Amino acid sequence: MTPSPLEPRSDLRFVPSVPVALGMAILAGWIMDFGFPDRDIWPLALLGLLLMLWSVRGLSLRTSLLVGAVGGFTFFGILIWWLTVYLGLIPWIALTLLQVLFFALGMGLVGLAWHYGSRQWPGLAGRLFITPALVGGAWMTREAVSSVFPFGGFAWARISQSQSESTLAPLVAWVGTSGMSFVLAFFVAFILALITERRIAWDAKAALAWAAAVALAIWPAWPVTESGTIRVLAVQGNAEAGLFADYDWGDNLADHYRVTKPLYGQDVDVVIWPENASDVDPLRYPDAAAVVSEVSREMGAPLVVGTITRDGDETFNSMLLWEFDEASGLDIVRDQYDKIHPVPFAEYLPWRDFFYPLAPSLFDMVPRDYSFGQRDTVFDVSGATAGIAICFDIVDDNIVWAMMDSGADVIFAPTNNADFGRTDQSIQQLSIARMRAIETGRSVVNISTVGTSAVIDPWGRELDRLPTYEEGYMMLDVPLATHTTPATLIGRNLELGVVGFTLAGIIIGMLGERSRSLLRRAQGSGS
Repeated sequence: MTPSPLEPRSDLRFVPSVPVALGMAILAGWIMDFGFPDRDIWPLALLGLLLMLWSVRGLSLRTSLLVGAVGGFTFFGILIWWLTVYLGLIPWIALTLLQVLFFALGMGLVGLAWHYGSRQWPGLAGRLFITPALVGGAWMTREAVSSVFPFGGFAWARISQSQSESTLAPLVAWVGTSGMSFVLAFFVAFILALITERRIAWDAKAALAWAAAVALAIWPAWPVTESGTIRVLAVQGNAEAGLFADYDWGDNLADHYRVTKPLYGQDVDVVIWPENASDVDPLRYPDAAAVVSEVSREMGAPLVVGTITRDGDETFNSMLLWEFDEASGLDIVRDQYDKIHPVPFAEYLPWRDFFYPLAPSLFDMVPRDYSFGQRDTVFDVSGATAGIAICFDIVDDNIVWAMMDSGADVIFAPTNNADFGRTDQSIQQLSIARMRAIETGRSVVNISTVGTSAVIDPWGRELDRLPTYEEGYMMLDVPLATHTTPATLIGRNLELGVVGFTLAGIIIGMLGERSRSLLRRAQGSGS
């Protein structure tokens, strides 16, 4: 009798029982969280991943979905607890449960990859390489889908993002964020398959595991070619005014002005203030315009400043390139970037007529809907081309590829982390910025209203950093680069290829299972 896809598998060794699998998933989610900032014990992310992949190995599809849901709730529930600081439990529960849905489906796909891969390719190469590749692809497929859907997705907590401080970080320049997630999941699945392989002696297993780990760890960094420097002044005003915090109008502007004013006359190429640093729009209010013009004039450099702009009935989260032009004596807004991917349920309420009646008191905190920007993602600043990523823009692959396609040779990442208090949200975001620096081969100036602010070079090294919840500034020469990393060249193509490979492999396994079943039935009826 042919096993049903909903029955336990007998072709894999060391298959956990359901209670053990649930316990493994809970433990795995907790351990994986330790691999992410701020604890940042990066090997634990891989250990947690191994336990998570093992927890559904050989289980039924229904059980894999259940185990995945439990593991996903543990992982995301802990990792994004920072969401509760101002918004309370409801948004945290909603986002966590949405990610749990994706996680459960993803683990169901992992379970199918284990089963059909092992049965379709039962040889040693199949058990050690093809099936682990399908498992790694299934993990990456879940990350890829949840990163873009729904409402632009939540591209947070991808397994590759846990490796910003690890010896494996240079790999992201070769294969990109999604590609690195695939490689890590494939490596972990390979180690698991090797551990449970019955035909290889333990000394040979240890040698193979060490060889694979060393090969991954010593993978060379993509060579960086600097094309010059730009002298940057990045200001952290310790302005605790976010989207949801109570504050007086103009506090952000006053805080950043106060920190910058004593630096007048310093020789810099650009001054960078964070997202919403001018909480009074200088395009509409002369008093605010006078302040930012003074800063640009006295610093002798353009000011990149965040504010909220309006165009007719539309409202935008914007960065302005503001400059006092000495030749004309006029204040000039040389460029403007409007955030392309506003954050759903924070910067806008999707399907407002549907969602608002469900929690009016909560959604009263989102009284206006920011519009989706249509402008390009780069500024020409003092001879450099700066890619602009406002806050969560830094996790959006499409925005990063767009700025690279536009010739960015440095990335400015202004952000406002005041809504997340003294949680590890800002350090998680900084770790993503660090991985983007390595991935693109570009320096990243991550400047926040309250921290965590840092300047990261194209190798991922931290050139300067500011303490959280302290006013301060970073003034330094930031490397520029114009080379192209393989990750930039590949873009989404590797991700799409892995998704296609994974789905094709599972479908081939299903068809092979069906063919073998029909053949056995035919042989049985013939006898």
